[in-house]
Amino acid sequence: MDTKTGILMEKYELGRVLGQGTFAKVYYARNLQSGQSVAIKVIDKDKVMKVGLIEQIKREISIMKLVKHPNVVQLFEVMATRTKIYFAVEYCKGGELFNKVAKGKLKEDVARKYFQQLVSAVDFCHSRGVYHRDLKPENLLLDDNGNLKVSDFGLSALAESKRQDGLLHTTCGTPAYVAPEVISRRGYDGVKADIWSCGVILFVLLAGYLPFQDANLMEMYRKIDRGEFKFPNWFPADVRRLLSKILIPNPYERISMAKIMESSWFRKGSNAEVEKPSRKNKGPSLSSVDVDALFSRNSDNSSTSSSETKPTNLNAFDIISLSAGFDLSGLFEKTDNKKKESRFMSRQPAPTIISALEDAAQRLRLNVKKKDGGHLKFEGTKEGRKGVLCIDAEIFEVTPSFHWVEMKKSCGDTMEYQNMLEHCLRPALKDIIWVWQGDQPRALPPQLRDEQQVEQQQQEDQEQNQQQQPQQEEIAQQEQPQQQEEEIQKLQPS
Repeated sequence: MDTKTGILMEKYELGRVLGQGTFAKVYYARNLQSGQSVAIKVIDKDKVMKVGLIEQIKREISIMKLVKHPNVVQLFEVMATRTKIYFAVEYCKGGELFNKVAKGKLKEDVARKYFQQLVSAVDFCHSRGVYHRDLKPENLLLDDNGNLKVSDFGLSALAESKRQDGLLHTTCGTPAYVAPEVISRRGYDGVKADIWSCGVILFVLLAGYLPFQDANLMEMYRKIDRGEFKFPNWFPADVRRLLSKILIPNPYERISMAKIMESSWFRKGSNAEVEKPSRKNKGPSLSSVDVDALFSRNSDNSSTSSSETKPTNLNAFDIISLSAGFDLSGLFEKTDNKKKESRFMSRQPAPTIISALEDAAQRLRLNVKKKDGGHLKFEGTKEGRKGVLCIDAEIFEVTPSFHWVEMKKSCGDTMEYQNMLEHCLRPALKDIIWVWQGDQPRALPPQLRDEQQVEQQQQEDQEQNQQQQPQQEEIAQQEQPQQQEEEIQKLQPS
């Protein structure tokens, strides 16, 4: 980019900054040939490579190529230099839908229009095997004509991301809008999870506030899990009926997109409101974009290859649900002594953990298949009672030298899995394990040790003070008569 003139690739003239995040900036820009207004998202290659977000960006590009719909923000062009990646996307002058809701509830007809366009866009995404997973008013933009545009596919998933059980397992999204089955970490249907989020958005548009809210995050999760919310008295009866079918905690009982579009409230004015806005100057085709080439560097590709073993960073959902003191599983499932997954903490770096897992698998004659994001899959070579045993191992990063590893059986016999885990895998991995979940840790990591010691010292001081208090009172009671006798003697004449 020519920094003096603000011209990008001799195609776009860059203007003011529209927004800024950790890894990218978004600029207003103008196409020099057509004069069309666009938004240019500038991504720093070095930053995304260091944190292992390359695959996420590649996926976002692939998804935006798939979902060309009037109510989805259009990706016009992808460009790259040695250090930067540039997305030229549709410019939405109206800003975020959130800014409208922040001023108060919307009129019913206006809310219906936005909801119709949202459902139309999300249903189209689902038909292309795309699940958004982070639907909220902040990710819904408005164009010059007030039409809604779904944006930010950074957390989206493709149908191919499903595991063997046919479900998605990555816990992501915004807590207040996320479906209960997503929080439970038991696997979920991306379609049903998006439908729940659409229902929360409709409630917010009509009410001006969230259906599930609490200052205590755990209490809010409980309300979401139980579907505990109250309708404002101004909600019409047909809206209440529709939302009661959407915000059902059990995803198998939740209404489908087809049924939503057939509902009486949704169909009011549908012919007028869900017309497809015209697209002018759709820009170059993205079918020929080489996504891998965007991340190539003329000098060194080492940072690209290292991202393959970069483990997933734990998000807020993971940290809360994996912590013993904040285990959410009790909210969603009955206690089962035979856990489907086992977890351990390690103070070793990710490459060391992966190497140890591969060595252990080799000794146990298991085939190893590497996956992105620190995800490995072990497969047995012989069939057991219930087919071939398959074990998934996933590494999560808490800090660069402190990792959480989750292992679970994905297919095969449970008894065979438990036996191999307890008598083979655990002993084989003892050199990298700091503590198994449920066991007592051997020693705290350095970055956590000081805080723990301070807390422990404070607790010991408190206990010591409680023990000393009765002794001090007893000594004081014994000294009191002696002091009184001494004072009397002083008052007597010599």
